[in-house]
Amino acid sequence: MKQRNKQKNFLPFKIASFSIFTFFLIYILFGLDGWGSRATNENAIGEISRWCERVSDGLLREPSNTLGNLGFIFVGLYMFYKLSQDATSDNGISMFGSPSIAMIYAAASTFLGPGSMAMHGTNTEFGAWLDNLSMIMYIIILWIYNLKKLIGFSTRIYLTIYFLLTTIYAIDSWFLGGGFGVGISLFELSIGLWIATEIVVKFPNIYGRISSGISVLVIQQLFGSPVIESFQNFQNNWEMLLYFAPALIPNLKKPSEINYSPWFFLGFLSFFGALLIWETGVPDHPWCNPDSWLQAHMIWHLLCSAATFSFFKLYRTEKYLN
Repeated sequence: MKQRNKQKNFLPFKIASFSIFTFFLIYILFGLDGWGSRATNENAIGEISRWCERVSDGLLREPSNTLGNLGFIFVGLYMFYKLSQDATSDNGISMFGSPSIAMIYAAASTFLGPGSMAMHGTNTEFGAWLDNLSMIMYIIILWIYNLKKLIGFSTRIYLTIYFLLTTIYAIDSWFLGGGFGVGISLFELSIGLWIATEIVVKFPNIYGRISSGISVLVIQQLFGSPVIESFQNFQNNWEMLLYFAPALIPNLKKPSEINYSPWFFLGFLSFFGALLIWETGVPDHPWCNPDSWLQAHMIWHLLCSAATFSFFKLYRTEKYLN
């Protein structure tokens, strides 16, 4: 009986492994038949892609940029393996205070690999849509979870918000052109909301409230997006006001303690270091070498996978107070 339960608890890891195998099988089958028409913003075979690497006519349109996404897959499978081990322990899966959210984190982290591979490997509209969807499915996990802790709503409400927002984004970006009709970049907004909510979670007091939204703007400025210009063009950047929304949450709750060192800082440095490198992986940058196997965008993928790993380790240190 104990052995049977152990096998059952390792089912998510087996499903994840099988899903990855199925993805590669489908990818190869469709690739051998040709990828069809490229996306309107992609370049022809032999030309330099949007991400510096020269477009190939093989299974992988951008070989280096595509294979760099294997980091997400290896890290994601590791997460499923560790969570499966947790499920066999006496305490079960305690990460995020919910096995469901923990599994979503592992699934979204893994899906970043196939999603991005679909874009860089095929250069098709569907591949680009899948890539953007995978990024949204990951990044919204973090700030919705922070809101869950600050407000105190249930896991059921968390899952409802997560899947509803994911579904709306998927439909909007495929059928309606994205932006939710008002030009919002959910990915950029989510990064800001994650930072703002993380500060309020760490400092659930007046200092955290004041510094949360301001910190987002400071980071925006440091990474080359002038805040003054954004305010001058406020009609196209009004969503910046939402960075200050977490500061308005009444009766802030702090249901858990988390050890931020070293994993938060490693994850933060990995992600924002990746953003700096991402800016160099474009055709007009002097460092661009389209025929090199060492591509900046490949390094962006590897560093982002390191960030997902670091945040996984971070949330495994979280201890709920009740």
